[in-house]
Amino acid sequence: MNRIYSENGTLLLGLQSENILSDNPVQFSEYTVLFISEGEGIYYADFASFPFKAPVVLFSTPQQSIYIRETKKLTCRALQFHGDFYCIEFHRKEVACNGLLFNNIYLEPSVNLTEEQHLLYKQIVKNLADELQQEEPSEIVLRAFLQLFLAKSSSIKMNSTERLELKKDEKMDQFKTLLEENFLTLHKPSDYASLLAITPNNLTKQCNNRFNKTPTQMIQERLILEAKKHLHLTRLSIKEIAFALKFQDEYYFSRVFKKMTKISPQTFRKTTGISIVADLSRE
Repeated sequence: MNRIYSENGTLLLGLQSENILSDNPVQFSEYTVLFISEGEGIYYADFASFPFKAPVVLFSTPQQSIYIRETKKLTCRALQFHGDFYCIEFHRKEVACNGLLFNNIYLEPSVNLTEEQHLLYKQIVKNLADELQQEEPSEIVLRAFLQLFLAKSSSIKMNSTERLELKKDEKMDQFKTLLEENFLTLHKPSDYASLLAITPNNLTKQCNNRFNKTPTQMIQERLILEAKKHLHLTRLSIKEIAFALKFQDEYYFSRVFKKMTKISPQTFRKTTGISIVADLSRE
């Protein structure tokens, strides 16, 4: 056994000793983590691509469109978990992975490992695999190992991010701030270029250098990220979410969401579930 399921058949936690991605985009209902010990390639996640070289850990959120193109053969373990098994929002203080490893359009969805860290991850993954092989795996033990994996990844990512922030890029820092403030109302790169007092071409060039994405990709990605948050973290209706995101109606919102994610808002909510955080916020 390398998986555990809920009573209704939902995959709660799974560990596979192979790369579950191919040259064709796939979407999973679970958080997906690829622990790559050997090889290199390009990781595609939604709108962007990220070159990588082992040892490295790659991350994706539920229903992201992801695939890998290998340039050197990979040795990979795939770890997947559902929000019903481990809620990253609820455990944010323990692991700080939400907005760092997952759900962040400004950071690469990867953690590069030193050889020492690589050995530690091998041991954590072995512990997970050993527990999953038990006749009755302990969910408490499995959550503890998963939490350790995510907490260690967050710590490494935080340290590497702090080093990156030492290299200041004033215009792109301003763009990030402006995007966070205006993504609901400003949807054209030219809007942000004007606010930054630079040309649209210059904005595109600087965005590609800093974030490995175009301004259009980032604007779209930020809007869809907010939609996913509302669908997963609240019990608002689709109509209420469309209104909150300033769409003219729920039908137009659904068309835009499906065009960009390949699934409807209703399907996204059904497959990822509604987080326990949605009910905590109402207490």
